[in-house]
Amino acid sequence: MSESSPLPPVRLTSEAELARDALATPLLSRAARLARWAGPDTRVGAGGELVEEQLPGAADALGLTGDDAAATASEAWRVAVDTGLVEIVDEEDGAVAAGADLALLTSGAPQDVLGVWLTALETVLADASVPDLDDLVDAVDGGGEIDFSSLDWDPEAEAEFLDGVLGNLYLLTVSEGGAGESPVPLPALAASMIVPDDMGEPTNDVLEQVSDAMMRLDDQFRLLEPVGLVDFQPVDETLMADADEESSAAADDADVSRYGMVRLTPLGLYGLRARLLESGLTAPAVGDLADKGADALLDGTAAFPPTAARAETEQWLARREPLAAARELLAAARGGDAGAPLRRLHCQQALSLVGLEAEPALREVLDDAELGGLARVWLSEHGAADVPPPSEAMIFWLTIDTIAAQLAAEGNSAELQGLVEGLAQQHGSFFAAAWRVDHPATPDVLEAMGRLHPDKKVAKEARKAAFKARSQQGG
Repeated sequence: MSESSPLPPVRLTSEAELARDALATPLLSRAARLARWAGPDTRVGAGGELVEEQLPGAADALGLTGDDAAATASEAWRVAVDTGLVEIVDEEDGAVAAGADLALLTSGAPQDVLGVWLTALETVLADASVPDLDDLVDAVDGGGEIDFSSLDWDPEAEAEFLDGVLGNLYLLTVSEGGAGESPVPLPALAASMIVPDDMGEPTNDVLEQVSDAMMRLDDQFRLLEPVGLVDFQPVDETLMADADEESSAAADDADVSRYGMVRLTPLGLYGLRARLLESGLTAPAVGDLADKGADALLDGTAAFPPTAARAETEQWLARREPLAAARELLAAARGGDAGAPLRRLHCQQALSLVGLEAEPALREVLDDAELGGLARVWLSEHGAADVPPPSEAMIFWLTIDTIAAQLAAEGNSAELQGLVEGLAQQHGSFFAAAWRVDHPATPDVLEAMGRLHPDKKVAKEARKAAFKARSQQGG
């Protein structure tokens, strides 16, 4: 993901709801219970881990049984230490006490709780990039040291791979037309990291890499689910048992879920956005602009997909009186800079969400060269009486402004091509008049019309008009 390109805005639930979700996650709730369970007789090793003879007691305190009980308790204890729920008060003796952050879980603000949870998330993400314990045991050399070279393990590369996968999952979730709240098949997520964009049919070698990555992700998402980052359906173990059989080489549409499915939880979206922001990426959330000025709203939503832009605008309008909001939007829409046409388009879209209470603001700008056209459109659409007809000059100016805005928003789209063809067909002398329009974007708009129109004769007229307009503007 490019650091210069903003990601689509994410819709987050309230911090209060997210904090409740964080407290309810299996891992953080276990860590908190162990922090309260720990007492004067609790002892830890040099790394802060519970000594082995106390693991059964910790597992019992958590109500855990079975082969994994001690390992689960050990993981929860590590999170308790890393998040400050437990403090080591005597390193030599291994004594511990409740940490200062334990009280935040019961008496802190939602943001405090989420801060503790984010620290727990970092602990689990670090664990998820570590090789399987069995592999570590196999890598112990004769001197009792781990031979990392035999693991074929690069800690930095592993962390980057997992970050990339989570980044792709985030993008799939927040993109308009993406996965949304639906789970993503694990093979598709693995392929997004392995298969080059320009590759047609993946080679056998690439497919094998995807399969290996999928199994790594299966292990990693099993670790990440208890911290509340994802909802995860693991790979069907019968598939792994039959991995050598030809029937398991590819999944059809009916049983793709057997190969694993994953989706980000609302808490997971919050956590990944926080990490993206921390890494320097622009990761907006719907509502970020609600307390900012209209100029920030119109500029900020320029890169938003339509649904997100509307949601952001609705939140912005909800905090203001309709008439005052309309006046602020209209004032922010003025300008002759390159971004002004798109601001006016977004202003028009925002004003479509405002009722007749805003009518006085629109009437105030009827004689404004930049806003008079959109004011007439709004008043007519809202059934207002006594709307003065626009002059020919205003109609042409609004046409140029509208095409400039659509070029900025969509580029050379099929919709814009249809608009260009319609204009040239309906107004035989359009180009003869259009080059005289006193709008900064007139030359660029006419050049674009020349590119877009399929008729060579009409396209030539557009290019000639663009040349005249540029000459008139001294370009």
